[in-house]
Amino acid sequence: MRLLSALSFFALVMFSGLAPASAQGPGAGSVLEPLQITTASGKHDFSVEVMRTDEERAKGLMYRRFMAPNRGMLFDFKTEQTVNMWMKNTYLPLDMIFIARNGTVTHVAADTEPLSERIISSNGPAYAVLEVNAGTSARIGLKIGDRVQHPMFRP
Repeated sequence: MRLLSALSFFALVMFSGLAPASAQGPGAGSVLEPLQITTASGKHDFSVEVMRTDEERAKGLMYRRFMAPNRGMLFDFKTEQTVNMWMKNTYLPLDMIFIARNGTVTHVAADTEPLSERIISSNGPAYAVLEVNAGTSARIGLKIGDRVQHPMFRP
C-alpha cells in the first residue's frame, strides 16, 4: 500500500500540468507556520508553508523565482515512507531536508539542481521534507540526527 501511494504521488508529480500560482512568493492564501531547527550551532527559526494534500505536494515550489531567507516549504507525507522528489519546473536551487516522524533529520540533499528531472531520494523512510534555499544547511551546520521542531513531529 505504501508503495502504491508513493507511486501515485510520483505519478501526480511527474504528469501534473499545474500552472504557476505565484512566481515571487508564498502561494495565494498560504499561511506561514513557525519551524525551528536545532543544530550544534544553536536554534534556527524559519517560517514555512506546509503542503498537506497530494495536490499541494505535487506543486510545491514549482515556478517560484524567489524565496526569502529563513523561509521554506514543509511537505507532510503523513506516514514514514521512501520519498522521491525532483526539481522539474523549480527555478530555485534548494536544500532538501528529509525528516523522520519524531523530527530527526535523516538525510540532506544539498544544493539541488534547478529544473532537473533527476530523482532525489530520501534514501530510507521519511515522514516529511523541508525545502529551504540552497546553502542553508551548510550555513546552520545541519547534520544527520539534528532536530526539527514543528507541531507535525512527535518526539
